[in-house]
Amino acid sequence: MVSDRPFAVNDVEKKPSTATFVVAFTAIYLIWGSTYLGIRVAVSTMPPFAMAGARFFIAGLIMLAIVKARGAAWPTARQWRDHAIVGTFLLVGGNGLTSWAERFTPSGITALIIGVQPIFMVLTEWAWRGGQRPNWAVFVGMALGIAGLAWLAAPDAVVNGHAAINPLSVIAVTLACAFWAFGSIYSRNAKPAPPPFVASAIQMLCGSLMLMFTALVRGEYSQINWNAFSGASWLAFAYLILVGSLVGFSTFVWLMKHSTPARVSTYAYVNPVVAIILGALILHEPISPRIEVAALFIIAAVIIVTTQKGRRGKADTANDSPSPSILLSARK
Repeated sequence: MVSDRPFAVNDVEKKPSTATFVVAFTAIYLIWGSTYLGIRVAVSTMPPFAMAGARFFIAGLIMLAIVKARGAAWPTARQWRDHAIVGTFLLVGGNGLTSWAERFTPSGITALIIGVQPIFMVLTEWAWRGGQRPNWAVFVGMALGIAGLAWLAAPDAVVNGHAAINPLSVIAVTLACAFWAFGSIYSRNAKPAPPPFVASAIQMLCGSLMLMFTALVRGEYSQINWNAFSGASWLAFAYLILVGSLVGFSTFVWLMKHSTPARVSTYAYVNPVVAIILGALILHEPISPRIEVAALFIIAAVIIVTTQKGRRGKADTANDSPSPSILLSARK
């Protein structure tokens, strides 16, 4: 555990030890990297939007019950409205599209594409009112990331003799990054903000309802065959709720409170590596030279963009870093 009371609302904690930080960072590196594998296994027999909706509805109820038991105030009507909007962008646009894409794309490649998320954050922040223009180094990083995506999704991309990577999946995951970035920036500007865990509970509950509505529109519920759901999918579903959303996110929020945003954001280029390794070991997903080259481009891009953001002034960094409540394990 990273804290005796990770969901506490008003606790005053002692300065954590180095060992505690090691455990916490290891947790978000491994847990969030492994959730791509979890999604891939879950959607192998479960409909993607319905699975994601059920996942976040259960996780949202659990989180809301915990924060209420810890004495958190009930959110205002405005907070419900604002974070319902955020939850829709993060969960339907972010997690929903990613879950759908993982039906056709290996988990490691999906995680690799999502690795460009910081680039979309920079672009969205720049476009937002009062946003700052990125410096030249960030533009270089963005160019590397785009080059990596183009190399990965090229029409002639064949992985060890298998079919080419589905370009629609690459587009869907890229759009998921854009929706995630917009929801993140919207959340940061939504005032007054509730405590992080309360905001996350709202986002998960409201976002899950929109995911369920999307599943209904797509006809997923009429096609459900409970007997077709594999035991592996059920285990992955439980893992995504209990470990991916609750434990992983709890650890992330704790780190955002005790470490710097630049250090915490290193998960963005560690998770794809973890996902690719797990996908290869457990699901025997191929790793071709094309994937290796794309990984180098994308991870280099994320490192450049992330470290350049981390070099801004202290006050600017405080304003620039995303609220912990908007970086829950949504598509992770």
